[in-house]
Amino acid sequence: MTARKRAIKSDLKKADAYELRPADYEEIPELTDEDFARGAWHRGGKPMPHGPRGRPKSKNPKRPVSLRLDPEVIAHFRRSGRGWQSRINTELRRVARLPEKRRKRKA
Repeated sequence: MTARKRAIKSDLKKADAYELRPADYEEIPELTDEDFARGAWHRGGKPMPHGPRGRPKSKNPKRPVSLRLDPEVIAHFRRSGRGWQSRINTELRRVARLPEKRRKRKA
């Protein structure tokens, strides 16, 4: 072990052995709103650079199910591109005579 590593190890032992007293806290300045604004969001101990991500939670979320469909049915909807599962949902709503869901328009 090098002299530097031994010095660091002994410094850490000293730091661990030190007990904080009320006078030690007097040196710490009061945190302000600006200090908190400069803070970083963390989730699970990992930093999140721009705050919470993702869509807001839906009031009425869709639920995953396991469904067996004929390969031709899946191929038909997949051919039309992205969103094929939503189009299957739309068709099932139509056949079940459920009201059409209104899509939110992008501003």
